[in-house]
Amino acid sequence: MNRQQGCLTGLFKLLMLDVLFGWLQDTFGFGKGASCTGFGCGFILLIIFVALTCQVIFNTNWFQLGF
Repeated sequence: MNRQQGCLTGLFKLLMLDVLFGWLQDTFGFGKGASCTGFGCGFILLIIFVALTCQVIFNTNWFQLGF
């Protein structure tokens, strides 16, 4: 079975990631202000969303354990 996503599906996923990332950054991350928790949570969110973006772009499954 061919499980490749279409162009519009990928763009929609990236749009939803962008909206979610912006909201989380404003709520918990770098947009929170001059607090240490804003920097820590912002950095963790950045790492998570870079991994999710790579998953959408390169069509990888990070949770599949197999050879």
